[in-house]
Amino acid sequence: MSSSLQGPLLAPAPLPPAPAGDTEAGQSIASLQATTGNYTPRLGQEFVSELEAYEFYLYYARKVGFSVRKEYANKSRKTGEITSSKYVCSREGFKAPDKRTNHSKTPQPHTRTGCKASLVMRRNNDNAKYEVYAFEPQHNHPLFVPSCANPLQRKLGDFQSSETDNSSNVTNAGKSESRNSDLGDNAVTSKEWQCPLRTKRQREIKYGEASAILNYLQNQSRADPLFYHAVQLDAEDKVANIFWADVKMLTDCGQFGDVVSFDIVSRNNMSIRPFASFIGFNNYGETVLLGMALMYDDTVESFQWLFDTFLNAMSGRAPRTIFSCQDATVGKAISLVMPNTCHAICTWHLKQTAKRNLNHLLRGDCNFMKEFKACINDYEEEMEFLTSWEVMISKYSLHGNVWLQKVFEEKEKWARPYMKWTFSAGMKNTQLNERLHSDVQDYLRSDIDITLFLRHLQKVVNDRRCTELEIEFSSRLKLPGFKIRAPILIQASEAYTDMIFQIFQEEYEEFQSAYIVSCDECGPCREYIVAILEKERKHRVFGNPSEQTVSCSCRKFETLGFLCSHALKILDTMDIKYLPHRYILKRWTKYARSSTAPQIHSRKVQEDTTLEFSSRYRYLCPIYVRLVARASECEESYRLLDQCSVELGKKVEEILQKQTGIDASASQPDVEDIQISLSASTTDNESERAMDYSSNTRAKRPKKKSHRGKSQTRRCIKKGLQNKKTLQPGQPAMQFPMLDAATQPGNGLFQGSASMLHPFNGS
Repeated sequence: MSSSLQGPLLAPAPLPPAPAGDTEAGQSIASLQATTGNYTPRLGQEFVSELEAYEFYLYYARKVGFSVRKEYANKSRKTGEITSSKYVCSREGFKAPDKRTNHSKTPQPHTRTGCKASLVMRRNNDNAKYEVYAFEPQHNHPLFVPSCANPLQRKLGDFQSSETDNSSNVTNAGKSESRNSDLGDNAVTSKEWQCPLRTKRQREIKYGEASAILNYLQNQSRADPLFYHAVQLDAEDKVANIFWADVKMLTDCGQFGDVVSFDIVSRNNMSIRPFASFIGFNNYGETVLLGMALMYDDTVESFQWLFDTFLNAMSGRAPRTIFSCQDATVGKAISLVMPNTCHAICTWHLKQTAKRNLNHLLRGDCNFMKEFKACINDYEEEMEFLTSWEVMISKYSLHGNVWLQKVFEEKEKWARPYMKWTFSAGMKNTQLNERLHSDVQDYLRSDIDITLFLRHLQKVVNDRRCTELEIEFSSRLKLPGFKIRAPILIQASEAYTDMIFQIFQEEYEEFQSAYIVSCDECGPCREYIVAILEKERKHRVFGNPSEQTVSCSCRKFETLGFLCSHALKILDTMDIKYLPHRYILKRWTKYARSSTAPQIHSRKVQEDTTLEFSSRYRYLCPIYVRLVARASECEESYRLLDQCSVELGKKVEEILQKQTGIDASASQPDVEDIQISLSASTTDNESERAMDYSSNTRAKRPKKKSHRGKSQTRRCIKKGLQNKKTLQPGQPAMQFPMLDAATQPGNGLFQGSASMLHPFNGS
């Protein structure tokens, strides 16, 4: 995560000047760093070539957490060799104002802060080497720790080789004909063969596909200790349904699984594989995958198994809201498995179905679709909606239309007067799933080899995750474009991601046009009627200045997670100049990933000691794999963990000896203290490490494509974000807590027991 400090950041104390010739000719930078254990440039430090010096500074920048660009390089007129050069922080200087009167392109965000950090190299004519002439280590902007450094600076060689290995594994899996293959101890297999169907599956699977899929899952579970998969069999003990989720999906669901979109490709087309997906979006508005499945049986029993398996993978934490298409089978399964979760119907799907079922009303000047869309989006009050619906039905004589009757019966799942009581985070439809399905549609045909489909699907997933990293990194570099410099906006810019801040700033702009129609300030809870200039609708807002609470009838905070312009007007009326902590939803902040996802505290007691041993092993293995991977990032943490492992090993042996009746030579200390000391060596970036871990199978980056899909995804929250920004001088960072839905009543991101926690993140 980026530092929360602004202004100069202190670098390590400068070392004495390096002795002449401390870098042997031909000695690699990696060898030098491994030998000295220091990556900070030193005055007088020499390099064989200018390129070697530049690469050394690049590596130093990655370790510290900033990007580099070359400011100048002077060359000799006689020899053409570089005589001196200067490397600066990428945020050096300021962006020149755009003097064009006609801006044909969207203005780029400002990232320059006038940073003075730099390194100057000069060629020594005596030995033809390049030495450090000047070095400035201090920055005036937040730095990014190494684990969150620019993902674009990372080499993709490891990712390419990983993809090649995975592809060969999938291909080899297709050659196996054994259905009863071992699925691996590292996988969470407690539910793999439970809850079989009482009937035969509705779709047939080609010969060899089942074994290919099972071997693919086996290979994934071996490569990823946290990989989760489950298989449901039918009445004939044949594979009917498969679900899987890797560590990145588990991590994302723990942090952004409050609102989920579920969809499955056309179930009526037998020539298409029945691929299903669970999708959400993160704090930057980017799509995140939460789980995938192949459903060869689409009965209520099968979907009930699927949703139950999804919850089991997420440690029983059900989402607050789940979107799906209008489907009676899916709807019934959701109500059975997640009774406390709000089931919302995709409004885009409703509109498309209306066009097919009522095609005769789309001809000529008929305004049916306009009125139908108004019933979905425009009316906030129940009586207003019911009246408009009845008028539309009577106007077009649709009282006998069966489909419209069914739609009206489920009005609580799509109509605005009812949906405004549900947290949706801006999601309205299942188009996120549609885009994923569109990316893999050429490989969904049943005549395509299943190994090719799995390989292409993994490539699509890796590409999406790479895009997600790029968006997050570029967003962190953007400076907030203040249209109005107000304390509440400065606070919001420090807390919210760039996308949410822009939306919030629009609400603040609209608040400038808000006025109070009437008010009742009797008692501690005050009531106001607020309106916006040139808008007819009025909203009722309640405010309590002593408790610093506010609630608006539009319920924007309850549905989207940030305050509306009407509520901001009342906060200002009550002389509250900063956002109360309860109204900064952690889900939309820059630090949404910094909080570690909780772990499972309870487990089922098993009488079989072998199963008990296996259960303990599967639980502890990923925790310490993650800890070891993190500790290996630097020498100091590596040595700390190495020392603690010796001490911990002795304590474990003492406990085991006591269990077997052998007296230990030393006294037994509190084991919990050892665990605390180990956890103290970690940081709050567990979720980001899990994300980096899963992205190690990322494919080679394709050529840059259009950003149309990105903007469409972000419009799921709000359309028409203003991208024009102006440069503002840096401000000191503000310290404030953020709302954690797990501890704040009324704003929880999840339904269900808070004690059911994820096994993939330490706390």
